[in-house]
Amino acid sequence: MAVPARKTSKAKKRLRRTHQKVAQPEISYDETLGDYRRSHRVSLKGYYKGKKVID
Repeated sequence: MAVPARKTSKAKKRLRRTHQKVAQPEISYDETLGDYRRSHRVSLKGYYKGKKVID
């Protein structure tokens, strides 16, 4: 079984893991509704791109 010859340092380990983070959701302000919503999603009131899509 393959075993590393040297211990991986904390700095090397942390540099490798810098890309493993949770991204924040894109939230934008919708002027037509006066409310915040996620991009490319239907708002809580049922609007998408200014049109009522869900009753």
